Amino acid sequence: MDQSNESHEPVIVFEDVSIAFDGKQVLSGLSFTLLHGQTKVLFGVAGAGKTLVLKLALGLLRPDSGRIVVLGNEVTAMKEHDLFALRQRIGMVFQESALFDSLDVEDNVSFRLREEKVPREEIDKRVTDALRFVELEKTLKLFPSELSGGMRRRVAIARAIITNPEVLLYDSPTAGLDPVTSTTIIELLVKQRDVYKTSALLVTHRLQDAFTMATHYFDYDKNKMLPVPRGWDWDSKTSFIVLKDGEKLFEGDAAEIANSESSYIREYLTL
Repeated sequence: MDQSNESHEPVIVFEDVSIAFDGKQVLSGLSFTLLHGQTKVLFGVAGAGKTLVLKLALGLLRPDSGRIVVLGNEVTAMKEHDLFALRQRIGMVFQESALFDSLDVEDNVSFRLREEKVPREEIDKRVTDALRFVELEKTLKLFPSELSGGMRRRVAIARAIITNPEVLLYDSPTAGLDPVTSTTIIELLVKQRDVYKTSALLVTHRLQDAFTMATHYFDYDKNKMLPVPRGWDWDSKTSFIVLKDGEKLFEGDAAEIANSESSYIREYLTL
C-alpha cells in the first residue's frame, strides 16, 4: 500500500488537559497528538477517562485547564455556534450504536444530511454508498429492532461516515459483540483507515481489536482485511494510549505495549 501521500499534519492535539468533577480529578495533564490518517486506541479501566476524551474533542465539555485543537480549531476557545460547524466535520460512533428506534435504516443513516437540507438525490446516493461500504445496502427499510447487534453497529458506522468526516470517534464499537462479529466491525474500521485515510480515536476494552488493527491492512483489490506480511516496511498508523487514574501511563505502538515492563500494563494485557 502506498502511503507516501499521507499528510503528517496534526488533526487532534491535547495539551496538558485536566478536568475534575465534584472535586475528583478525572484527567490530569493529558497530552497527545493524532496525525492525519492515524488511529489512536484509548485503553483503561472503567472511569479512566476514555470516553471523556471523545467528549472533550467534540467540545461537549470544556476542560478546567489545558488546550485542545481539532482540525486546526482551538476547541477550548470556541463559541457553541462555531463548535456546531466543526462537528459537521467529525463522525461519531456511539456505544451501543444509539440508533433512532422509530426510524428505518435509510432515515437513520441520512439523518444528518436531512438536517443539513442536502438535496434528496444526493442523499439517496450517499446513503447507498455508505450502506454499501458496510455491506448492508439491502437493509434500507428495516428498523433497528429487526437488526442483529453487529448490523446495528454497521449502520451506526454508515451514519458516521455519510458526511465524509475528516475525523472519526469510536466509543467501544464492539462492546457486547461476539468475537466473529467484532472482527467484522474492526475490518470496517481498518477499511476506513486504509482506503479513506480517515483519522480516528478509538475507545475499546478489547485488546484483540486494537492488535488486529495494528497488524492488518485492508486490501482494496481483494476487498478484505489481511495480515501484514512478514518483511513489509509497514506503518500501521495505529498506536495505543493507556490511561490510569486520569493520567497517560503509556503511549506507543503494538510492539512497545506488548513488551512494556510496566506491571500495570502487563496485568492489563492479561485481563
